[in-house]
Formats: sequence, structure tokens, C-alpha cells
Amino acid sequence: MFEGLMQPMHLLVILGIVLIIFGPGKLPQLGNSIGKAIKGFKQEMNGPDKKPEEETKKIEK
Repeated sequence: MFEGLMQPMHLLVILGIVLIIFGPGKLPQLGNSIGKAIKGFKQEMNGPDKKPEEETKKIEK
């Protein structure tokens, strides 16, 4: 069902639709927002691993 979903022609059509909806002026802001969201998600995924170590150091002091 999803075998040919990400073909180059499909991606060009999606890019064209995005350009029509948001306009070329809003694309840098949209890219920036998506980048910040991905960066925040990655930080939160790594965050819980570090927090227990910091809490045990506070308890030992």
C-alpha cells in the first residue's frame, strides 16, 4: 500500500503544495520551527538518562 509513497515526483508535488499554502516568504520560518521541534525532541529523548545521575549526586552531597 505504501510502497511507492516517497517517489521523487510525489515529493515535488508535496513541495509545490507547501509553496502554494505557505508562500516562499514563510518557508524559512517553517523550516526553523521544524528544526527547533526536532532539536527539542532529541534533547528530551536524551534528558531522562542524565537526570537520575544528577539526582543521585545531589543526594550523596
